[in-house]
Parts: sequence; C-alpha cells; structure tokens
Amino acid sequence: MAFSSALFSHHVCFTTPKHSNPNPKIISKLSNRRALTLSALGADTLDGTTIAVIGGSSVAAIAAAISLTDPEKRRQLQAEEVGGGDKEVVREYFTNDGFQRWKKIYGDTDDVNKVQLDIRIGHAKTVENVMQMLTDEGSLRGVTVCDAGCGTGLLSIPLAKEGAIVSASDISASMVSEAQNQAKEALQGIDDAQIPKFEVSDLESLTGKYDTVVCLDVLIHYPQSKADGMIAHLASLAENRLILSFAPKTFYYDLLKRIGELFPGPSKATRAYLHSEADIERALQKVGWKIRKRGLTTTQFYFSRIVEAVPA
Repeated sequence: MAFSSALFSHHVCFTTPKHSNPNPKIISKLSNRRALTLSALGADTLDGTTIAVIGGSSVAAIAAAISLTDPEKRRQLQAEEVGGGDKEVVREYFTNDGFQRWKKIYGDTDDVNKVQLDIRIGHAKTVENVMQMLTDEGSLRGVTVCDAGCGTGLLSIPLAKEGAIVSASDISASMVSEAQNQAKEALQGIDDAQIPKFEVSDLESLTGKYDTVVCLDVLIHYPQSKADGMIAHLASLAENRLILSFAPKTFYYDLLKRIGELFPGPSKATRAYLHSEADIERALQKVGWKIRKRGLTTTQFYFSRIVEAVPA
C-alpha cells in the first residue's frame, strides 16, 4: 500500500542522486475565494474521499483539531485486538479485509471507484519504473531477485517474464496464494520463464543471498525505528542492488496525513507511516550502502518515492 493524496496530477520523474522534495501547490481558488484544499487518504478511506475545504481564517482551528486527534490510540486498540504490534496488525489486515480490498485495487476488475483506480495506476507506474531501473543495467536473465512484500505478484511476474529467478514473499498468506495463482496463469507457455518461488514470511525472517532485493510500498506500515532494522536486513540479503519505495515525509504530505486522520474511515486499516528521504538514506549509509538513483511516482491519489541503492 502507498500513501495517497488528492492534490497531485500524474507525474513520474527520475533524478540523479540529489535531494528533491515535491512542493505541491495547495492554494486554489474556489468560487472566487482563496481556500486551502487538503485531502489525505489511507487504505481505510478508499470507500470514499474525504476533502476538507478550509478558508484562511480557519487554519488555526484546523491546527487545534489536529493537535487533539489521537490516531495512535485507534491503532493501539487494533494491535491489542490481534495480540501484537504493527506487524501483527499488517498480517491480520492483509490476510482478511485488506486482502479483498487490495486484490480488487491491484486486479483488472472494473468494480473500483475513482480513488481505487487512480491508486492502481500509480502502483503500476511504480512497478514500471522499477523494471526500468533494473533493465537499464542489462538483461535480467538468470539474475536472482528477492521481491520482499510481493503482494499479488505485480512485480514478481514481469521479473519472471524477463528471465529473472525470483523469490517472492509476503506477510499475508492470502496475498501469497493469489500471487501464485496469478503467476501460473500469466507465465503459462512462456519459454524460459520460471514461476517465482513464493513463501509466507515477514521481512525480518527472510534469508538467502540475491543479486537484487526489491521492497515496494511496505515501509509505509512501519515507523522509522522499525524501518531502520528492516532496511539493514534487506541490505544484508542483497549483493549488488537494493530498491525501496516508500511514502515520502515532507511538510505538505505530513500535513495531509494528519488532516486525513481527522476523518478515519469505517473499516480497519494499518497505520500509514511517512519516511523522510534523509532518514532512509541514513539507514542505508549505516550498513554501507549509498543511493545511486532516485525516482518519484505521483498520481492524484498516490505518491511513492523510489530509491536504488548499491554498496558504497
């Protein structure tokens, strides 16, 4: 899953290794009046879009309302219900209610709303950009790739089509089962395409050595303190490349997220954690890796920063 916002038009870019934070325009005219239009959508608001339109005189009221919200309490109750922390909440969500929702978003059914369709397009663009990063270095035939947090196999399948030897995993048994079915159908009859090896596993339990490790849109479910350890472990599995995507933390995106938390959806979802690019880079540097390429995928309701790291 990736964090989403209703402020951004479709845009994809790749940059050289220097920091560049998006600066979305959030001031617009509405009925000839200046207004601040903000929306933040998590997985639990996909059933409808919450949009707050606030006049300039209401900024103080919004700030006060944000300070009084307690999304952490809601997430803590979820964790208590499943008997664990963030990891257990993620496993429970994507094995049950979340699986049905995201299977529909990641699939090809027409039974999706505008927000879900836009997120589908955004995630597909992220997969496309990662494939471009990987194939820019040459053929993937025979290259070992670990797809950590594979979901329904949207990256694993095109990797296999390119001849890569893919080991794919997800914390959700439901996701893994769906990915296996999708891969068998998509790869049938394709010469030299090996069906990925799928397994149910959390990131910390993964073992082995791979030429490349990829982890897309997973870090959003975990705070930076846990993300640091996950990044270190993923780097220990990779020999040449590590590709990560995450919801970037900037002033604007953080504000959108906080306002979105004022309007929690009726269904349960995992908490969305934003990560600053500087924090991700520091986590990589601690284990001897450096960022070589950066990319950003944004659509109207989806945004995701992509980094490709290599041994320093």
